[in-house]
Amino acid sequence: MNTEIARRVIDAGSTIPKRMTGVVLVGHGGFDKIEYRDDLPVPELAGEEVLIRVAAAGINNTDINTRIGWYSKGVKSGTGAGASEGCETSRNADASWSGTPMTFPRIQGADCCGHIVAVGNGVDPTRIGERVIVRNMLRSYVDYRPMECWTFGSECDGAFAQYAKAPSRETYKVECDWSDVDLASIPCAYSTAEGMLHRAGVGTGDHVVITGASGGVGSAAIQLAKRRGATVTAIVGLSKADQVRGFGADRVVPRGESLVGHLGRDGVDVVIDVTAGPSFPELLDILKRGGRYAVAGAIAGPIVELDVRTLYLKDLSFFGCTFQDDVVFENLVSYIERGEIRPLVGRSYPLKNIIEAQQEFLSKGFSGKLVLTLPE
Repeated sequence: MNTEIARRVIDAGSTIPKRMTGVVLVGHGGFDKIEYRDDLPVPELAGEEVLIRVAAAGINNTDINTRIGWYSKGVKSGTGAGASEGCETSRNADASWSGTPMTFPRIQGADCCGHIVAVGNGVDPTRIGERVIVRNMLRSYVDYRPMECWTFGSECDGAFAQYAKAPSRETYKVECDWSDVDLASIPCAYSTAEGMLHRAGVGTGDHVVITGASGGVGSAAIQLAKRRGATVTAIVGLSKADQVRGFGADRVVPRGESLVGHLGRDGVDVVIDVTAGPSFPELLDILKRGGRYAVAGAIAGPIVELDVRTLYLKDLSFFGCTFQDDVVFENLVSYIERGEIRPLVGRSYPLKNIIEAQQEFLSKGFSGKLVLTLPE
């Protein structure tokens, strides 16, 4: 770290170390590809970047998907199939979400909450000390080209370490009374959910069906859809029905039961889907003519049966949702600061227990988000 940047520290009496503790992914595969280390170099800042002392970092499906190589087109199963050992049919050449080879070792972690402790050239030094979250879909590194982005913790190092760097313009100060763990639950899950609702144009009076409703994205989507004035039906395991009602769901359909049997045909305005898999055909059956289907995950399986006649005869609109318009993350920050949404954290773990945390994540025995806390 150059001397100009090193002088810009949060406390004039403190220094930024050269080494830090963190977790690195050393390749695609099982839990054996995760290494907890205390000798990682602290990130060097370029111009227009900030250095963040990470306080907490959420766990997301994308962490698991990337580790096991699930994004590769060679994988046909749901995300649970190779979650512990990796996916045997994965190909390294296309095993990242962007379809390009991963660079290892990589510090994962798309969700970051922490404090700015140093700034690069061109960044206002008064930003030092701000409590911030980082937009997980970064556009600065691709020069804001349309429909392009990097994922924090995938194409660049992320938040599973004591320090992380990020573009200043995509690092957002948040003023609220939430804990660091609460704020770390927001970036990936809530921006994914808000991006889907934004893309599908969800508004007052819409009937929205949300799959995977007890998970991070699903539970966020319930809150955010209700905030937009929609009526929400949540699809979830029966044991979690009361929990998702607590998140704001108006109605619950137990996972595995017939959606048409519960909701009838042609009555739903929007489907927000993160599961895909065998239930996909019924998701289209329940949509009304002119209905909208938005998808940002396939935890139950990426290969689905599509009757194209259903798509065109019902004039349905399909939205694949990865890239996010700038307004999506900006809106989330405003919702937090105005008290319009609340965090839904299931449990937190110290970073050193990341494998245990991922095992619980994969068990799906919790609701909301799991968050890792960083060592002081």
